Amino acid sequence: MKDLVSKMLRENNSSCSGNNNGRKNRSNDLSKESLYTSFETCLSLLGRYMTSAANSNLIEVTQIARQADNLHWILDILIDRQIADEFLSTWSAQTELSAIHTKVPPVHRYEISRITARLFVGIGKGQILASKDCRCLLLRTWLEPFYEDFGWMRRACKGLDRHLIEDGLGNTILTLPLGMQQDILLAWVDRFLNSGDDCPNIQKGFEVWWRRAFWTRRAHHLQPPASSPHHLT
Repeated sequence: MKDLVSKMLRENNSSCSGNNNGRKNRSNDLSKESLYTSFETCLSLLGRYMTSAANSNLIEVTQIARQADNLHWILDILIDRQIADEFLSTWSAQTELSAIHTKVPPVHRYEISRITARLFVGIGKGQILASKDCRCLLLRTWLEPFYEDFGWMRRACKGLDRHLIEDGLGNTILTLPLGMQQDILLAWVDRFLNSGDDCPNIQKGFEVWWRRAFWTRRAHHLQPPASSPHHLT
C-alpha cells in the first residue's frame, strides 16, 4: 500500500508540474505540515517502543520495525519533494534514541538504521542539503548504530543496495572537514579489518581522503617560508 501511495503521489506531482505553466496545484495533495506531523508521531512512537524494549519489555517489539518503516517511507516522500532538511536535523539530534539502541536486540532494531542509510544516500547524492554542523551531528549520533546494524541489514533487508549505501556514506564523510574525515576513516579501517562483510566498504571514500590529505601535507611542506621583515627592501 505504501508503494502504491508513493507512486500515486509521484504521478500527481509530475502531472501538476506540467499544468498551469509549471505551477503545482497541491490543494488535493499532502502538505509539508501533514507529512511532518506524521513524522513526529511515528518518531514519538518509535522512541516509546524502543525504550520499552530496552527495559526488556518485548510485548510490542514488532512495532519498532513498523514505525521505522513508516519513517523510511515518509523520508522517501520528503526527499522526492526536496523538503527533507528538517527530517535530517531532527533525526541527527536523536541522541537519546541512539543511546538506547545497543540495549535492544539487533533483530528488532536494524530497520532503524535503514533510515540513517537513506539519509547518507540523500546527502551523498545531493538530494538533501545540510549544514556542516548537521552532517557532523548525524555521524556522531548514528554512525556507530549504523555500523552495528549493517550486517543485519545486509542479510535481512530484501533488495538492499549496499553499494549505493556505501557510496552515500563515503560521500557524506568526504563533505566534512579533513580532520574529521581522518578520524572517521581511520576508525573505519580498524573496524573493517575485524568485521569484513558486516562492515560497510567505503574504500573509495578512504582513497579520496588519502589523496587529499597527501597533497595537503605536500603543499604545506613545499610552501616557502615567509620572508623576514629584515630582508625586505
